[in-house]
Order: sequence, then structure tokens, then C-alpha cells
Amino acid sequence: MTRTKAMAWAGGASYLLMVGLLVWGAPRAPGTVHAAGSLLAASLLAGMVRRMPLSALAMTLIGFTAVVVGPSSSAYERLTASYPSQFLSYLAVDLVLGFVVATCARWASIVAVAVSFTVQLLVIGGFTYGGDLIANGVIALLAMAAACMAGLLTRERREHAAALRSQEVAEAVTAERLRIARELHDMVAHSIGIIAIQAGVGSRVIETQPSEAGEALRTIEATSRQTLSSLRRTLVALRQADGGAIGSERSPLAPSPGLANVEQLAAATGGAGVRVDVRRSGQQRPLPADIDLAAYRIVQEALTNVVRHADTGYCRVAVDFGDEELSVEVVDDGCGATWNGSAARPAQGFGIVGMRERVGLLGGHLSAGPRPEGGFRVAARLPLPEPAEVAVEAR
Repeated sequence: MTRTKAMAWAGGASYLLMVGLLVWGAPRAPGTVHAAGSLLAASLLAGMVRRMPLSALAMTLIGFTAVVVGPSSSAYERLTASYPSQFLSYLAVDLVLGFVVATCARWASIVAVAVSFTVQLLVIGGFTYGGDLIANGVIALLAMAAACMAGLLTRERREHAAALRSQEVAEAVTAERLRIARELHDMVAHSIGIIAIQAGVGSRVIETQPSEAGEALRTIEATSRQTLSSLRRTLVALRQADGGAIGSERSPLAPSPGLANVEQLAAATGGAGVRVDVRRSGQQRPLPADIDLAAYRIVQEALTNVVRHADTGYCRVAVDFGDEELSVEVVDDGCGATWNGSAARPAQGFGIVGMRERVGLLGGHLSAGPRPEGGFRVAARLPLPEPAEVAVEAR
């Protein structure tokens, strides 16, 4: 940083030296030559304009004022000089002023505009002869206004772009938090429901049926260990994604669950007292990871709600692998009117909401509600991508 500033100051000093040589080294040269030469010398201020725009503006004001008030070749030229020749050098001042307005603080921009306007007005008023005073002043004012307007537009565009980036970051953070909330809800709610059911069973039969109570405790232990392991994998994944893993600890992450794990989910639900009949149809094939995970989470949430709300001992899970879509259906014959999300009792959790969000993100459709014959039904349709060999044949 010190080296770049030193180079910028060296450019500023070189600019002042060149202007001095132009004005006092060639006093008989025409004013147009002085103005054009000073404009070319202003390129030496490029580094200072980028890093110290206010200092660059002060140097340009000093240099170009020296060009205007310096010695001229003849009195006739001073009397007949017009704005394009005598005051041409102030165009570079206006360009630097526009950069100041675009990049510096508002108070600094206001002070810079006021100082620049005052200096140009005094110089034009003191060194304009004949009837060109008003014309030169108007031209100088218009040039300064154009530069300031360009600077303001650049500032507004930059601030608008920064606001859009901030909004995108906020939306991305919100979406990620919602995703994590869905994952944690789907992961914990099912296990906690099973643990609560088994704890209730164990407390009731611990004195009369010790073996049943022991079985309930073993189910609670297995379920809690599995949930703890899943939570740990999730937290490790979040730490690794943020680069915040402690030391060199990198725990291997298990693959995300999918429809291949539905039987394990059904067995865990059976341990909670609800027998699950899993039926598969269609040509089973590997699915995209997001669709596979979404289908698994829908089944998991639906089974959780069956255990907690349906008051039944049986439910059915149907998975159909269609050509264009994957259909998942969970049906029970319990108390559908009191199930979470029904019309009779409004939903107080986030199960149905989470399922709808998952399905909506994949462009599918979800229906959940009581059945006319009793019980509750959750059905999801997830569109499947076209198989690669079919797409090749179509092309």
C-alpha cells in the first residue's frame, strides 16, 4: 500500500513539473498548446485519481489555473481567447470532479464541487476579455454539471448493484436456513415421536411386563443413537462447508438417505407400534439425489404424523417409479380428522409445510388430507428427468 501511494505521489509531482515546464519554460507558446499539453500531462495523475481523488482534484485545479493565468504569447491572444482554447484545460478538472462525486463521501463531494466552481468562476471572470464572460461561464457551468451528473449516475448504479448483491446474499442465507430447518425437523421429529411412544409404553408396563419395558428401552436407545449420529453428520457437514472444522478433524459423511432406506424407516416405525406395509411398483432405477432425498423425507414425515396423530396400528406406503414421475403415497386408516394438517384441526407444526416446500422446489405436486372412507392420505408426485439414452434417441 505504501509503494502504490508513493507511485501516486510521484505521478502528481511529475504532473506539476510538466505543467511548470509548459507554462514557464515556453511562455511564448499559444494558450491552446499550453491547454493541450496540460491535458496530456494529466494522465500522470491516473494513480492518484484512483487512490486519492481529492488530492488529485487539488493538483489539477492548481495546474490548470497556472496554465490559464500564466504568461501568454501576446496580448492579442489574451484578448481574443475563447473557452475552447484558454479554458480547455479545465475539462480535466471536471473529469476528476465527476470521479470524486462517484466515489467519495457526499460531504466531500459537495465541498469539492463548491471549491471547483469557485475557482473556475474566479479565473474565468478575471481572465475573460470582451463580451465572452457570460458564454465562458455558461460553458464551464454546463461542463461541470455534466461531469457531476455522470458521477451521480455512476454512484447510484454502484449502490443499486451493492443493494442487489446484499439482497441476493440475504435470500440465499434465508433459503439455506429453511433447508437446514427442514432437514433437522424431518430428522428429529420422527425419532422423537418414536421415543415418546416407547417411553410411554415402557412406563406403563415396567412393573407388570418387564420384558416389554426392556424392549421399549432398547428401541429408545437405538433410535436416540441413530438420531444423534445423524445430527453429528449434519453438524460436521455444516462445519466443513464453512471451513470451520476444528483442527484436521474430517469425519467421513454417510450418504444422504433415500428410498432404499424406506424399509429401515418402516422397521423403526413398527417398533413404535405402527406396522408399515411398503409396496413398490414400476421399473426401479437410480434417482437424482435431490429427488431421492425429498421422497424419503416425505415418507418419513408422513410416518411420523401417523405415529403421533393417527391412533392406528397400520399404514401403507406405496412407491411407484413411473416413466416421467415418481409417485409416493402414504395412507392410514386412523383418525384422519385429528391428524396434523387436516381441516378439522389446523396444522400446528411444520410437517405439511416442509413437504410442500420440498415438492414445490422440485416442480412436483403434493396433496394431503383426510380420506372420505376414513384415515389420512399423503400423495406426492415428483417429475423425473428424461433418461440419457431416451434423450439421445430422441435427438
